[in-house]
Amino acid sequence: MNIKSKMGTEVEDVMVDEIPFPPLVNITKPLSLLGHGVTAVEMLSIEIKFTAIGVYLDPQIVFHLHKWKGKSAAELTQDHHFFQAIISGPVDKLVRVVVIKEIKGSQFGVQIESAVRDRLAEIDKYEEEEEEAVEQLVEFFQSKYFNKDSVLTFYFSAASPTVQIGFAGDGKEEAKMEVKNGNVVEMIQKWYLGGSTALSPTTISSLATSLSLLTSQIE
Repeated sequence: MNIKSKMGTEVEDVMVDEIPFPPLVNITKPLSLLGHGVTAVEMLSIEIKFTAIGVYLDPQIVFHLHKWKGKSAAELTQDHHFFQAIISGPVDKLVRVVVIKEIKGSQFGVQIESAVRDRLAEIDKYEEEEEEAVEQLVEFFQSKYFNKDSVLTFYFSAASPTVQIGFAGDGKEEAKMEVKNGNVVEMIQKWYLGGSTALSPTTISSLATSLSLLTSQIE
């Protein structure tokens, strides 16, 4: 897919491991692709890739990151407070995940359950309400199958402390759910956007590179 800019010229997709990501998506407003990468593990010196990830942010995020102006991408990558500022920044965010190596939805459900539960337990915030929200999340993925090129989206709206999750695969209509528990929503963001503790180091490095450049241009 190509997206036309206001001048009428076509803007090329960004290829992430041969998977196209549009440079802009429009939910309630245009969001820019500011970070991308993959999730992968190395086995017997062979890298096995599972998903490609694109992080879309409202470009206004830079005005909430002005204190990091002049920092290099390498410095930002290791700065926990920088990524916390992205997570807490009052702007729209979208994480788009495309499947490279197929897995069962139930397997993904276990992964996200563990990531959220462990992060909340560490700060003593895993209570009954959080457990119920995580169970609903696991249930949503239970019946899904993540075929190659299936698309998973997490939309975090600045107007609401929720996350809207979408899943599309096998040519079927997109399945959707909403998580309303604020603690669970924050930990899903941290799983993808949480700096050195996030799921995909390549995505975090790419995001730091883009935002280092953008913050350097703040007047």
